[in-house]
Amino acid sequence: MPRFTEKIDQMTLPLIPLHDAVAFPAIPIDFETDDESAMAAVEAASSGGMLAVLAYIEDDNGDVPTEKDLASVGTLVRIRSSVKDKEKNSVRIICECRNRAQIVECYKNGKMFVANVICKDIALADNGGLRGEAYAREIREQLEEMVGFMNIPTSAVRLTAKNIKDPSLLCDFVASAVLVRADDKQKVLNVFDPFERAAVLITLMKEECLLLSCEKDIQKQTSDRVSRSQRDFFLREQMKVIEEELGEGNDPDDFTRKICDSKMPDELKDKLIKENERLMKTPYGSAEATVARNYLEEVLELPWGKRTKDRVSVEAAEKILNEDHDGLDKVKDRILEFLAVKQLNPELNNQIICLVGPPGTGKTSVAASVAHAMNRKYVRVSLGGVHDEADIRGHRKTYVASMPGRVIAAIKQAGVCNPLMLFDEIDKLTSDSRGDPASAMLEVLDPEQNKSFRDHFIEYPFDLSECFFITTANSLEGIPKPLLDRMEVIELNGYTRREKLAISKNHLIPKQLKRHGLTKRQLKISDEAVYGIIDGYTREAGVRNLERNIASLCRKSARKLLENPDEKKISVTDRNLSDFLGGQKLTTEKIYSEDLVGTVNGLAYTEVGGDLLRIEAAVMEGSGKLELTGSLGDVMKESAHAAYTWVRSAAAEYGINPDFYKTKDVHIHVPEGAVPKDGPSAGVTMVTALVSALSGRAVKRDLAMTGEVTITGRVLAIGGLREKTMAAYAAGIRTVLIPEENLMNLDEVDKEVRESLIFIPVKHVSQVLELALVPADEKKELAVKTGIENTIPAQTVIPEARV
Repeated sequence: MPRFTEKIDQMTLPLIPLHDAVAFPAIPIDFETDDESAMAAVEAASSGGMLAVLAYIEDDNGDVPTEKDLASVGTLVRIRSSVKDKEKNSVRIICECRNRAQIVECYKNGKMFVANVICKDIALADNGGLRGEAYAREIREQLEEMVGFMNIPTSAVRLTAKNIKDPSLLCDFVASAVLVRADDKQKVLNVFDPFERAAVLITLMKEECLLLSCEKDIQKQTSDRVSRSQRDFFLREQMKVIEEELGEGNDPDDFTRKICDSKMPDELKDKLIKENERLMKTPYGSAEATVARNYLEEVLELPWGKRTKDRVSVEAAEKILNEDHDGLDKVKDRILEFLAVKQLNPELNNQIICLVGPPGTGKTSVAASVAHAMNRKYVRVSLGGVHDEADIRGHRKTYVASMPGRVIAAIKQAGVCNPLMLFDEIDKLTSDSRGDPASAMLEVLDPEQNKSFRDHFIEYPFDLSECFFITTANSLEGIPKPLLDRMEVIELNGYTRREKLAISKNHLIPKQLKRHGLTKRQLKISDEAVYGIIDGYTREAGVRNLERNIASLCRKSARKLLENPDEKKISVTDRNLSDFLGGQKLTTEKIYSEDLVGTVNGLAYTEVGGDLLRIEAAVMEGSGKLELTGSLGDVMKESAHAAYTWVRSAAAEYGINPDFYKTKDVHIHVPEGAVPKDGPSAGVTMVTALVSALSGRAVKRDLAMTGEVTITGRVLAIGGLREKTMAAYAAGIRTVLIPEENLMNLDEVDKEVRESLIFIPVKHVSQVLELALVPADEKKELAVKTGIENTIPAQTVIPEARV
């Protein structure tokens, strides 16, 4: 093993900071600096032995360096000469570098830095022996590889490196000569051990070789592309000359002629003419020419001044709407009102309607029907999942592959400037770092702003005021308030059984028969079979699943007709429906056969319509705990606590021990625990269940109720009355208790339901209990019934409802 000779000295010396340079032992260095601290250190060294320490500034951000910015290892130097330049206010220094110096402490003394350093001089005996020779040979090989990538004279470097035998000196020389980054040079200077230093240098040189190789490949590819582009340019120019000679080339004035013939504003014409002149001066195959040509084509394809004439006949429009859709009376009435006003005022524009309703209720299809009724072009823009503002406003034309936004693209697709434009799923807009498309829609749907809608690609205001905008959404919760404020909201409720039957007979069945190649003679589906599908195989507000089941009937019928040629006709009834669709997949909630204690029929409104919501209460000996189960939401839990509080306050009136909250545990459960439930409208139902369970009085099985309750017992209004009453009717309920504030909503209830159910308005929960709880004996029950009917004024209920 080779032996080391190590010499260590400690001293305090002036420190000269170096910008973008590293000094190595035994290698002279000269540099110029205008740093005040460096100039002060040079002056101090000149007056005391000419020794100093050079240290590389590792964190060089251009500011005045601090002690923390300096490297921990520097180089001990003797200043051979220093020349001041008064004009530049700088000093030129020539140094003789000696040893590596470990900077133990560095501090500011006046303007200059002073460092306490430990100077180490480690020499290898016999140049490191075999190991030293191996490192030296590897360094020279890496040097040969690196100089192959360099475009500078390297013969002197290679010759000098070949003649240096000491591996330590060879490392410092090669590092100072060929390493490019000052940080890499400092990594070599930081290592005192010669062998470790050689290993670090070899690693850095290999990384540098790999980097230089990549740079060479990139330069070659770039050069090839430039050559190819020049070749393509000459070929295209030759093609243009050949096409002109053959008379097959494009007319250079084609764009100009189209611009002049267009009905666009004069200001825009002038802009496009200038753009066309710029295009004619641009090389044919260049990126700029492609961008300009694409811009001109897109703008010229817009329907400037083209529009359709509205059908203003209200009678004709009503006939078309009724033929295309059953139900949807609110939408039809609103469109007919617009056409009536349009007939009186032809300048009426800026109609923006938002259709809100559950999936499958015909929001999208009714928009196409409205366009047909108004004799307007129909174009649909899907907004579901759009999260980039540029999708609405377009991209700047300067970007490669840029294009107009969806609004202008829809106008181009329609071919007229007054289409009916449907923005589908507007509640599904999202936002991210690329912008908020809902904010961009504010300008589109604002009657005061859309007269001059500016698309980023077109770069000119486009008038959208003549468009008829219809938007669709499943819920208003996802629509920002400023955007919602610009639209007239029309709610589409779920279809009733009777409406679904009419839709099936008039639209779905004929459509599926035609799609499957069947005729009405070959397949007949009875009304009872359709009702069977509605009740036993689908549970939805719309008719999508109903249509899928009808399609399944058509497929199975078509197969039967082909497999049995003798069978010419197939009839589907409620009796053989299961042969086609299998057993029933859903069961309809029905009332119990007897009155039960602690079980009450509530009513719920879901996204697929109404539902019968039973609430159960049980009382046990305990310490006054209230248990709530059934996947209840926060609002529903608060309703349960409000109901519990009212029952405590009125316990004595119903024969309940006032101290029950101390000695009884109460458990309220809402069945179908896997289904999340929330909302305040089950308050009266919970009060009734609690009073029934605590008093032991049963609740009438053919009675249902809905209403929010306060802790003082007042019954507040609820939503979804139409859907809730439909569920009550389907379950066999005879009487429904509703908040008195909801009497105004009874005209929205289906006519068949109004004629079949008894609606009783209530203001206080005590009325609910009097009506819902079974009396203690039959005589009292009859008296209560008679008293109830006499206490409800007939004029408070609409004529179709019975009280």
